[in-house]
Amino acid sequence: MKRSIYLVLSLLFLQGCGAQSKSLLLDAEQETVTKEKLSYYLYYPEGYESNPSEKFPLLLFLHGGGESGDSLQTLKKNGPPKLIVEGKRFPFLILAPQNPHKRKWWNVRAVNQLLDSIVFNNRVDKNRIYLTGLSRGGGAAWEMAVQYPGKFAAMAVVCGMTPVPYASWIDRKMPIWVFHGEEDKSIPISESEDMVNTLQKMGYDVRFTRYPGVGHNSWIQAYNTDELYDWFMEQEREN
Repeated sequence: MKRSIYLVLSLLFLQGCGAQSKSLLLDAEQETVTKEKLSYYLYYPEGYESNPSEKFPLLLFLHGGGESGDSLQTLKKNGPPKLIVEGKRFPFLILAPQNPHKRKWWNVRAVNQLLDSIVFNNRVDKNRIYLTGLSRGGGAAWEMAVQYPGKFAAMAVVCGMTPVPYASWIDRKMPIWVFHGEEDKSIPISESEDMVNTLQKMGYDVRFTRYPGVGHNSWIQAYNTDELYDWFMEQEREN
């Protein structure tokens, strides 16, 4: 009797194991919602309030990893926000959001939503929206150019990095200016060289500025280049 019980239990166990080994393919669906809280600076140029019928260009600036976190004041350390604090005046609005995650990449979808909101609620010329970023923000700038082609009139990337295959997804009508220090140990200049070479071979309008003897902080020279802002102002998308 006991032997029969053991035999039955063994058969049931083996059948259970056999059932568990079968693979399944299910059809399913789930709606997901991702929320991101972005703090930001928004700079208005001279003449914005006194010319209520005029539309102005806008520059979206994406900072590097060192300015990520929950202290908006850190954005004033580098790039256009630093220059504004020092007294420089720009001819366009500047939107400078902060990545709240110290060790995560930019959420470019959230940045794009913020940009759309700023453009909607202000007198922004949609054909003159410019994009720039440094280091981790430079990588995010490349990504935004890929994800939202046709949105930006021009882009400047400082010591950023991106997969070279992204080149074919970028809008051919958008002029690009790339800056990089030749002695960069954090993001090697080869990251920019490979992308620039690929874009140029494909016929893109690309400028490349190399800084001999300069490391990762090539953004100091890049954003102090007045010609950069004149170049931005010359760019306008066609409807």
